[in-house]
Amino acid sequence: MMKLYGTPPTRALRAVWLLNELGLEYELVPVDLMQGEHLQPDFLALNPAAKVPVLVDGNHVITESAAIQLYLAEKYPQAGFIPSAVEGRAQMHRWNFFMVTEIEQPLWRIARHTFLYPDEKRLPQDVDQARQECREMLAVLERHMQEREYMVGDRLSVADFNAAYTLDWANEENLLDAAPRLREYLKAMYARPTAPPTIAEAFAAMES
Repeated sequence: MMKLYGTPPTRALRAVWLLNELGLEYELVPVDLMQGEHLQPDFLALNPAAKVPVLVDGNHVITESAAIQLYLAEKYPQAGFIPSAVEGRAQMHRWNFFMVTEIEQPLWRIARHTFLYPDEKRLPQDVDQARQECREMLAVLERHMQEREYMVGDRLSVADFNAAYTLDWANEENLLDAAPRLREYLKAMYARPTAPPTIAEAFAAMES
């Protein structure tokens, strides 16, 4: 059975979504970041970068949430989450990279400078800049999704599962106010029966 190391609301949710969609059995191994479990030798042997998620499938160890998504989709091609044509795959990769570089990175900067870094390392001006940069890139995606149901072509792909988590993160930062189509898309994705908890739901579960 596969093991997925990571705890919601982290990027482990990206991998959880693919595992759920594919109907796979897996063990979710919690990693308490606040207690520094990601810095312990056993975990560092899996991922020297000390980050979650990590997927262990037999002898294979895969890190980076988007890479885990692609691995699962390629291993189980019957689900059709990777376009068959090279042009479609190129567009899927385009939007996957766009999510993790243009939208996730400013969101990560916001998180670092609002609660992850100690007070003396936080740069409030970087938060303002990151929010502006994120809004600009969300506007690009909003235009792309006009008249579209899916990120690429006419069916679900890995890009959609990547996008849904990333947009949920943006929504938590109140950055989708000028993106009505993305809000609709996000709602539709999380209405899927296989959807993982939203970030807000995961935080609420942690506090209960």
